[in-house]
Amino acid sequence: MRFLPSDFGCEEDRMTVLPPFQAVLNKKQMIRRAIEAAGIPYTFVSANCFGSYFVNFLHHPHAQRENITVYGSGETKAVLNCEEDIANCTIKVATNPRTCHRVVIYRPPMNATSQLELICLWEKKTGQTFRRVHVSEEEIMGLSQTLPHPDNIPVSILHSLFVKGVTINFDIGSNEIDASRLYPDLQFTTVEQLLDIFLYNPPKPASAAFE
Repeated sequence: MRFLPSDFGCEEDRMTVLPPFQAVLNKKQMIRRAIEAAGIPYTFVSANCFGSYFVNFLHHPHAQRENITVYGSGETKAVLNCEEDIANCTIKVATNPRTCHRVVIYRPPMNATSQLELICLWEKKTGQTFRRVHVSEEEIMGLSQTLPHPDNIPVSILHSLFVKGVTINFDIGSNEIDASRLYPDLQFTTVEQLLDIFLYNPPKPASAAFE
């Protein structure tokens, strides 16, 4: 038997983030430490960004907008993985002896992309041109301090992903393993392929709850 806690986000033990997001991570870390202390067989999964969720959030393809909001410079890369790939890979790691008592990080190199790269690729596929509206790091940090809870959590997450680059700004450690190296024959959906899905059969937007 193996326990996989349902955190499935960025690697919480390797991040330094703004206080509203850190408060969320503290709860996840408490669960991890309790699992380790109890000696329960586990695998911790760090799936990084849910691709369809963030393409919908960043580009709003259903709304046909002319402007796209860019958080920070837009040059920081984040890892966007297709939700179906995350599910399929998790089924594999749940019973793999090599992943017991380890952190599995879903970080296929071809899925690391910046907001500006994503916009350019979307423009190429749609034939449209979008105006980039930048929100500076200072503005994001200010919102994390002035917005009421829990509205201050999403902006803090955006800061960690698209300003600080928390999905790729560290090397894989000795107790961690990259899923794309663990399963080299597993074909992860690329960011470009994900955008093709949005072009012909776009997934419906989803929302995240933080309460």
